[in-house]
Amino acid sequence: MRERFIIHLNVADFPVAVERAVDVRLRGNPVIIAPEGALRAVVYDMSEEAYQSGVRKGMPLRRALRRCPKAVVLPPHPARYEQAMVDFLKHALPYSPLVEVADCQGHLFIDATGIGRLFGPPPDLAWRIRKNVRAQMGFDPIWSVAPNKLVAKAATRIVKPVGEYIVGSGEEEDFLKPLPVHLVPGIESDDLKFFYDFNLTLAGEVARLSMDQLSVLFGSRSQHLHDAVRGIDTSPVLPFPHGKPVITVDYSFGDDTNDVRKVEAVLFTLVEQTGMKLRRKGMTAGRLRVFIDYSDGGQASRQTVMDVPTSNDFNLFASAKFILNKAWKRRIRIRCLRLAADRLAYPAPLQQTLFGKTERNRKDNLISAIDAVRNRFGRSALQVGRVLAA
Repeated sequence: MRERFIIHLNVADFPVAVERAVDVRLRGNPVIIAPEGALRAVVYDMSEEAYQSGVRKGMPLRRALRRCPKAVVLPPHPARYEQAMVDFLKHALPYSPLVEVADCQGHLFIDATGIGRLFGPPPDLAWRIRKNVRAQMGFDPIWSVAPNKLVAKAATRIVKPVGEYIVGSGEEEDFLKPLPVHLVPGIESDDLKFFYDFNLTLAGEVARLSMDQLSVLFGSRSQHLHDAVRGIDTSPVLPFPHGKPVITVDYSFGDDTNDVRKVEAVLFTLVEQTGMKLRRKGMTAGRLRVFIDYSDGGQASRQTVMDVPTSNDFNLFASAKFILNKAWKRRIRIRCLRLAADRLAYPAPLQQTLFGKTERNRKDNLISAIDAVRNRFGRSALQVGRVLAA
């Protein structure tokens, strides 16, 4: 079997790195990213300086500021981070057909197997990409080279916030043995609780358990855990773009709420964002999904298939509101609302009607007019009254 070379690039604290690229005065100062003006705002991300002061993701902002009172607090800018991720990806795509976006938080996998004659050894390629990203984007990504994705990701975790690491073929298990088990990718919080109950804190300690012993505790997950702590991972690096296209938008309420008007106003805002992205792509959505995160950690979701695939805000909202009402059955306050649109397709040409404009024509013309005004004067120049409650 041919030896694999997987490069993992990781921009630590990606949202903070993006904000520092925009405003260089933030460099060297503790930074916390959290929604502004919310009584119960929680930390979206933080810089290494804030992390060293005890700030963690999901922590209430008030507590975070008590631990790091000198931190600069900035609101999240998801669109800015999404564009930065696209620009980051462009630095990797010229070197391999297999580039996988692990998430939108600054993680990339590159399969550099067999491309050495074109671009040199994989470590040299990783160093070159890092140099270009640092020069053109102002980021300083961590990089690693390993025989598979799991080990490559673990390697970047141990050198965070800045560094590099190379794991050779056959060294995977020895590399993982001394690592805390929480640094092994794919180990979930429930798994960790079991490990800690049995005083298993290192990957090497878990690796001494047999499959039969793991099966008693973890059942169907035992094979995955058995392989993970030994650095066994055969998953491929997926070519970009990979998977079925989906548009996802979300909103975290600074103050958890069960106010119907406010929740529906936020839902319409998410629909507007989704519709705009669809129209820019010239596509329609065939299915919508709504996800609710409650204050107590509970979750709910519902989905619906559109009778007619659409990118029209008003049609999307009618379907989104219907499934929101189906999903929202508890009196617990809502912390986060997410909307996902998939089954994307290019719209079929409309058959002309013989009897004037239809309701669908009028709605599409209205949306086109709204887009034209916003493109010229800005998104805030024209708003639907429903969203003012948000």
